[in-house]
Amino acid sequence: MTNTQMRTSRLGRTGPTVGRIGFGAMGLSGVYGPADEAESVAAIHAALDSDAGLIDTGDFYGSGHNEMLVGRAIADRPREEVTLSVKFGALMGPGFSWQGMDTRPAAVKNFLSYSLRRLGVDHIDIYRPARLDPAVPIEDTIGAIAEMIDAGYVRHIGLSEVGAETLRRAAAVHPIADLQIEYSLFSRGIEAEIVPTCRELGIGITAYGVLSRGLLSDALRGRDGAALSDSRAGIPRFQGENLDANLKLVDTLAGLAQERGVTTAQLAIAWVLGRGDDIVPLIGTRSARRWAESIGAAAISLTPAEQATIAEAVPAAAVVGSRYPEPLMGTLDSER
Repeated sequence: MTNTQMRTSRLGRTGPTVGRIGFGAMGLSGVYGPADEAESVAAIHAALDSDAGLIDTGDFYGSGHNEMLVGRAIADRPREEVTLSVKFGALMGPGFSWQGMDTRPAAVKNFLSYSLRRLGVDHIDIYRPARLDPAVPIEDTIGAIAEMIDAGYVRHIGLSEVGAETLRRAAAVHPIADLQIEYSLFSRGIEAEIVPTCRELGIGITAYGVLSRGLLSDALRGRDGAALSDSRAGIPRFQGENLDANLKLVDTLAGLAQERGVTTAQLAIAWVLGRGDDIVPLIGTRSARRWAESIGAAAISLTPAEQATIAEAVPAAAVVGSRYPEPLMGTLDSER
C-alpha cells in the first residue's frame, strides 16, 4: 500500500484530516531497545510516503531525542504533508524515571517553545498533555494551549489517557480534536464510557498500543519473556506466567489470521480500524518494511460478525496483567 493513497479520517468534529493509520515515533528513542537512526528516518519517510500524515511524538521521549529525530526526518518534506501530534508535561529523570506531571500554564508555554525548536517547525498541529496533572485544573491547562492557538503556535488541542469527566471539563473550555489512549484486543476498557463520551462530544480517538507493545503479533510467540531486556520487562503482561497465558491468546489470533492469509499484527490492527472511522490506530515501528506490513491492515475489511468472532476468540477478560506497572496505572485518569 506504500506510495498509494491511504483512506483518511477526520479527528473529531474540529480536528485535522489524517490517514486512517498514524505513525507512533516513541520506539525510535530506545524504549524497546536500540534503534538505528537511518532506519528510523526511513520508517518515518515510509509513513509519509503512504499518506499517513500523522506523526506522534512526545517531548520526553528520549529526553528530546525523539523530537529532534522527527525534526530531521521531516525537514525536507512540505509542512502541510505532516500532522505533528506532540505530548508534553511528563517529567523524566535520568534513566527515564517517572517524576510526575507539570501542566501549569507557564510550563505549557515553556515546553512548547522547546518542542518547536527541536522539531524545527513554527507550529504544532495537535498539542496535548501526556497525562492529567492532579495538581492543575484541566481548565487551566486547556486555556493555556488555547492561548497558544490564538498566537499561532498550535492548531488543535488533544488529550491523552483521561476519563469521561475530564473530557467534558476540557471540551467546555475549547474544542478537543482527539483523545490519545490505549486500545486493542487486549485493552478494551474504553468501550464502556470513554468511547461513547468522545462520540457525544465530537472527539476523535487516536489509539496507541494497538499491538499491545508487540504482544499482538508474531514477534514474541515462542519466546521466553525472561529474555526481554527493554522497558516491557517491567510490565505485568510480559512477566512469567502472565506472558505464557497471554501468548496462548495470541496463538488463537494467529490461527484466525492464518485462515485469512494475513499476519497476526495485521488482523489485530484491522480489528481496531473496524471499531469506527473515528478511531485512528497509531503504529510504532523502527523499519520501513514493518510499516508496509502494518498498513496492509487498512485493506482488510471485517464484517460485524467477523469482528465479534475475533473479540470472542481473544476475550479481554482472559488477558492477564495490567498494561503498565502498577505505580503508573495509578497515574491514569482513564482508569479511575
